[in-house]
Amino acid sequence: MFGKYFYNEGMRRMTIAFGQIFNNIQIKRTSDDSTLQTMRVPLAYGPKEKFLVRLDQQSSLDNREFAITLPRLGFEISGITYDPTRKLTRVQKYKTVKTAADGKILNYNYTPVPYNISYNLYSFTATAESGLQIIEQILPFFQPDYTVTINVIPSMNIKRDVPIILNGVQYEDSYSGDFTTRRSVIYTLSFTAKTYLFGPANTQKVIKEVQSDIYADTNTSTAKREERIIVVPNPTSADADDDFGFTTTINFYSDGKSYNPATDQDE
Repeated sequence: MFGKYFYNEGMRRMTIAFGQIFNNIQIKRTSDDSTLQTMRVPLAYGPKEKFLVRLDQQSSLDNREFAITLPRLGFEISGITYDPTRKLTRVQKYKTVKTAADGKILNYNYTPVPYNISYNLYSFTATAESGLQIIEQILPFFQPDYTVTINVIPSMNIKRDVPIILNGVQYEDSYSGDFTTRRSVIYTLSFTAKTYLFGPANTQKVIKEVQSDIYADTNTSTAKREERIIVVPNPTSADADDDFGFTTTINFYSDGKSYNPATDQDE
């Protein structure tokens, strides 16, 4: 089981979808009811400490060396936990038919595993007003969740709706010291994405015939077959993604033989 390489990019697609939600937030600077400047807030993946270090590179307004510009948004994965409340039966399959060199094959994947991925979104601004503009463009959409549709496995056309829940908002004003010290207002928003992770995909040929033998007793080692039911598609050239019917053939036997799957013969 372990050791078979597979990578569905499930967590990567989930993280990209999370970032896209906050990728077009803007703030405006006004004066006397007129807009002086409209700015799109940059968004990047990274831990909070990374942004704080870059802010400290210009801790004083007297120092004109390069530092990170504000406002700015950052986000990161903060935790991954299994969610037993959303567990589904393992035998369910997701199927799709593909064309191969030797004919059509059936690709399938079993029921995914439910996991909760925790994200933290950080808002860094130089003023309290800019921070409030950003937060107010986010909070009304989470009541307390916002649902996104993710194409989890494009090759199998598997799409899922993933709710992203807002857990809480924390506020921090890092201003301290004299008037030349740079100020940064930080909001931390914690989210939980209720997603699913798929295992490795499997491949099998399309089944064209089903055979079932019926016995007069449950002990098939001593009982002999009495009836055989064979079901084939109609037409027999049909594939799994075609529109077709079925032909059922029922045969009755009294010869005392049994079907041997190893030799595909009645013995």
